[in-house]
Amino acid sequence: MQQMLKLAVFTLLVTLVTTATAQVFNTTRSPKGDKEWPVVKEGVTVKVSPHVYAIPSESVPGVPNVGIIVGSKATMIIDPGMGRLSGEAVAREMAKVSKNTEVYVVTTHLHPEHTTGELAFPQAKIIRAAAEQKDIDESGMYWVNIFSKRSPERAEILKDATFRTADEIFEREKTVDLGGVRVRMLYVGPAHTLGDTAFYIEEDRVLFPGDLAMKEIFPAFAMPQSSMRAWLTSLEMLERLKPAHVIGSHGDLADGSILSANHELLSTLQTRTLALKREGKTAEATGKLLVEEFKTKYPAWDQPVRVISAVDAIYKETP
Repeated sequence: MQQMLKLAVFTLLVTLVTTATAQVFNTTRSPKGDKEWPVVKEGVTVKVSPHVYAIPSESVPGVPNVGIIVGSKATMIIDPGMGRLSGEAVAREMAKVSKNTEVYVVTTHLHPEHTTGELAFPQAKIIRAAAEQKDIDESGMYWVNIFSKRSPERAEILKDATFRTADEIFEREKTVDLGGVRVRMLYVGPAHTLGDTAFYIEEDRVLFPGDLAMKEIFPAFAMPQSSMRAWLTSLEMLERLKPAHVIGSHGDLADGSILSANHELLSTLQTRTLALKREGKTAEATGKLLVEEFKTKYPAWDQPVRVISAVDAIYKETP
């Protein structure tokens, strides 16, 4: 009888924990109301320009906006998503718009929702900026582990995650000719990460800036090397390209105006932070104050808590 009572209590506890976990997922799921399953969605690919297609993230947490650039002789995938399942979904979407057998896979930075889908492309050529390769070598699997711990779903998706060996490394810039369309690969870090890389499709005037510019999402200073100065300099360089379409890592597809919008926000944040620092306020006090200030100033922007890490970065790089 005592053993049966213990079993009943154990079963009740498991039920309560499972229910609580489900409630957590219900409060952290995407705005669309779907249960968390951060795998790139099929059947939603849109044609952005003559050579460029995008698979929108639809604002699902852990899913990037994926790029597919199709030339007459080769195809390039930008940010193939999280884990093998995302990569396989991207491969099936690619097959709908391209018959090329030569494929390149590139990524805007090391985080697992951008990189680990490359496992689904064993024959593709991997090209990385040297700084992104350094990020991956030093902390790639650390980030996979961090992401895996965020939910059982992510753990399942990332269970066999690893990073493919790069076929080619470049330092500052490289241009890839896909046949009738060229992609400029531009190192733009350290900003969100040390290895940030942007991709500009010249003929179509389409830019993939990674996390450096997203529509109405506060930028995330995610690494110890993250620099406000470098971020602003890179945005100025990207603005000079005058892109017609800008597809940030997450959020809605946009036009070139989001570059100036992100620059204005970050420049304003830098100015306010330095003013408060000169008044003698600590980074912690300044961060708390400016989170509230920028919530009011930019009410449509998501993730205002990221102001805190931006303030920390400014304090570190300013004597």
